[in-house]
Amino acid sequence: QVQLVESGGGLVQPGGSLRLSCAASGTIGRTYVMGWYRQAPGKQREQVATMPFSGGDTNYDDSVKGRFTISRDNAKNTVNLQMNRLKPEDTAVYYCYAVIRRPDSTPLLQYWGQGTQVTVSS
Repeated sequence: QVQLVESGGGLVQPGGSLRLSCAASGTIGRTYVMGWYRQAPGKQREQVATMPFSGGDTNYDDSVKGRFTISRDNAKNTVNLQMNRLKPEDTAVYYCYAVIRRPDSTPLLQYWGQGTQVTVSS
């Protein structure tokens, strides 16, 4: 089984920074994509940032471009999200996600972490 574990959420004032981290563990054959989504109360889940673990471009939601930076460690199957100049509208539960092929599974499967709360408030 593959598990995604997030860390780094918390309460921060507007303009502050947080760094989220997610580690994938378990029986992993190959990780293709990792990234972050978020969901605020009453809203749909939305993509924040994703990146491939090989060639390809990263993708940022327009609302976070220039403020958030996604990074990865291929060897450790981890992905990080550095969040700067946080705004109240960034408040949400942030979910790590990954597209992974397990050694005993032919199809690519999508996995989700359980989420970490980010609250931006004065």
